[in-house]
Amino acid sequence: MSFSSPQLRRLKPAYQYVVNNFLAVLAVPLAVAGVVSAARVGPEELLARMHALRPVHVFLAAFLPAAAATLYLMMRPRSVYLVDYACFRTKPSHRVPFGTFLEHAKLVTFIEGASIDERSVRFMTRLLERSGLGEETCLPPAHHFIPPYRNLEASRQEVELVIFSAIDDLLAKTGIRPDAIDFLVVNCSLFAPIPSFTDMIIRKYKMRSDVRNVHLSGMGCSAGLISVGLARNFLQVAPRGSHALVVSTETITPNYYVGKERAMLLPNCLFRMGGAAALLSTSRAKARFRLSRVVRTLTGAQDNAYRCVYQEEDEEGHRGINLNKDLMTIAGDALKANITAIGPLVLPASEQLLFALSLIARRVFNNKSIRPYLPDFRLAFEHFCIHAGGRAVIDELQNSLGLSDEHVEASRMALHRFGNTSSSSLWYELAYIEAKGRMRRGDRVWMIGFGSGFKCNSAAWECIQPARDAQQGPWADCVSRYPVHIPEVLKH
Repeated sequence: MSFSSPQLRRLKPAYQYVVNNFLAVLAVPLAVAGVVSAARVGPEELLARMHALRPVHVFLAAFLPAAAATLYLMMRPRSVYLVDYACFRTKPSHRVPFGTFLEHAKLVTFIEGASIDERSVRFMTRLLERSGLGEETCLPPAHHFIPPYRNLEASRQEVELVIFSAIDDLLAKTGIRPDAIDFLVVNCSLFAPIPSFTDMIIRKYKMRSDVRNVHLSGMGCSAGLISVGLARNFLQVAPRGSHALVVSTETITPNYYVGKERAMLLPNCLFRMGGAAALLSTSRAKARFRLSRVVRTLTGAQDNAYRCVYQEEDEEGHRGINLNKDLMTIAGDALKANITAIGPLVLPASEQLLFALSLIARRVFNNKSIRPYLPDFRLAFEHFCIHAGGRAVIDELQNSLGLSDEHVEASRMALHRFGNTSSSSLWYELAYIEAKGRMRRGDRVWMIGFGSGFKCNSAAWECIQPARDAQQGPWADCVSRYPVHIPEVLKH
């Protein structure tokens, strides 16, 4: 079932109008028929019929709809809003051009205990040339030393630099006091010190002693949306008007891999420093987005999915993250599961009907050559924030969802300018869309994140109020230069 032929393509707008407005199309003839029938009866006979009704019937006709409406309003989940967000703004001193990165990697080969060799450096060179990263991505200060510092103190310094900067910007933008925050959710996968990130934040900003706080670790690059979902659940049971602070980051300092396993060298080339802070509330006042849906899918019950992003030690004892060669296949399967779950919640009825008909046709005729209909998610969302995990990830999702280059522009440009900032990449992409002035009131945004486990998580947002100073965010010093052309192979 598809609209591939020109004739059917011309009929698609009419089909979408009829199906998506089915109730209205059905209600108009029924209303006309009711008016005509009442006119034929006449006013005297109509009044006589109304007087014949029993009081109990009149009472039930008025009470039951009112009771049902009241019960629905009491039982439905509260709306959760995004008051605002802020991303860590990198400094020029943190930038690591390709030449600097590769020179450092070559010098690491001479460090005692490291097993990275010239062959590994050549592999990373080829990878960087095809990665989609630009020359302005940043690494923490500890990685600018030879050998890179990977100790606990340097890791804590990176954490404080990134998350405190993002939170400071967020508090300045929203004007909220730290003691007005009721919930604190932080996610960082690879670094979980004692005291935790939440303890660092509570101490820094002198938050209340009763603030509920959670630090999520080991959840991968999709943990940002998990944190949003957790904060939403907290706010559902809190007094109206409560606030939840969500902080997403990944600490790069302790995770530089000095071995020579190629699958474990990939994170060295792709991951860069970054972080974001977001303020959620059940109060609509000053809110900029409404959280429509959060959908999580987990495929960790399958062994290959569980191990496709796996922290381990190589044969020489060097610790790193192993990215399995089947990662893209597993990510595609997780995406299909997530689409199946979120599709009925966000797609218009016309797309859901086409998908159902194609599925029925495949089963009735038992013909696998009938391709399942791929819903057009462009009818459900105006903007797409796809996790900037790498060029291959963005390419795969663009092809799978049938998106245009403009739809994935934010993801490609965030990868080029900031690299893979893990769970915070989605916020850099949202900031890009707003910095370009493309966000409008009522626009819908789909955030898609992937992470270890293996997980694919989605969040749907609706814009209430576009940013007034969007160009003051992480793209302030470079948005005028974007978008840029990203060649298949970058020669430097």
